[in-house]
Amino acid sequence: MPIKIIRYKNKATDYVGWAIFEGGIYSIDCECESTHSFLNTGLPVAHKMINDLSVYEKNLISESDIDILSPITAPCRILCQGSNYPQSRIETGMDPNDKSFNTLFHKSDASISSPNAEIISPSHVRLLDYEVELGIVIGTDIHKETTVTKDNIHKFVAGIVLAHDVTARDIQIPQGQYFKGKSYRTFCPLGPYLCILKKDEFNYIDNLELKLFVNGELRQADNSKNLIYSPFETITELSQVTNLTAGDLLLTGSPGGGALKVPSGAIVKMLGLLPDKLKWKMFINKQEGNGKYLKHGDEVISSISSADGYIDLGTQRNRVRFD
Repeated sequence: MPIKIIRYKNKATDYVGWAIFEGGIYSIDCECESTHSFLNTGLPVAHKMINDLSVYEKNLISESDIDILSPITAPCRILCQGSNYPQSRIETGMDPNDKSFNTLFHKSDASISSPNAEIISPSHVRLLDYEVELGIVIGTDIHKETTVTKDNIHKFVAGIVLAHDVTARDIQIPQGQYFKGKSYRTFCPLGPYLCILKKDEFNYIDNLELKLFVNGELRQADNSKNLIYSPFETITELSQVTNLTAGDLLLTGSPGGGALKVPSGAIVKMLGLLPDKLKWKMFINKQEGNGKYLKHGDEVISSISSADGYIDLGTQRNRVRFD
């Protein structure tokens, strides 16, 4: 079975620690301030504990006594894939069968927040979009060009995590600011679990169901088997242009069903004839009219799991607040 790891803060003492979530919460005896240090020194302890948790009953802690934090910590790289599901490409006017290039960009680690934290939007943002994504957690340093395959991915990846790539579309698109539009603080809830996989469990990465609800309405649903560029392909490509470190995070793209709606080709051509300021004003006004963007007080619930329940990355419940 995979090991579910949580990072927590004791409500009474503010102590931050790590624990195994398996029929109870078992604290791990390690002093690890980061995901990087946990993977290097705390994970071996967790592997030893999971062999017989009955020996560690003294480590049991009550869920009511803790707040669950993101299992991914800053500093880290958050590398993202865009338009990586066929349906999301169709919705944005792209060819779902085109594999001419893999869209890659960064998201700031300042955006990391807890799995049930509020999503706090700056007041100037008008088009706040939701994107449930499968997160791949790098397990070892990759400091040279490396070929990652289905057969060796376990050597480079520690596990997987549920991620929500919140995006301010009116910053991302009119300004051409992917990094800024996706990096406001609280725009990346992660967890609750870092799911550590064994070698023979990595095949589940290709068959996980992603779902996201807004105020009880199912908005996004897809399966990771439909990813256009797989995690092992993407890590291989990334290794050509950047160093990766244990604890870094790859967000593999969001399914269709987001709030963003791309205008028809004819309207796009018409808008292209207008001055930029007027063009983007019309774009934002039209987008606001579809009623799908997040509003103050909305509740977003997202989850990722396998159909057989063997892999369950937990559930996030995030309330939206506009400052």
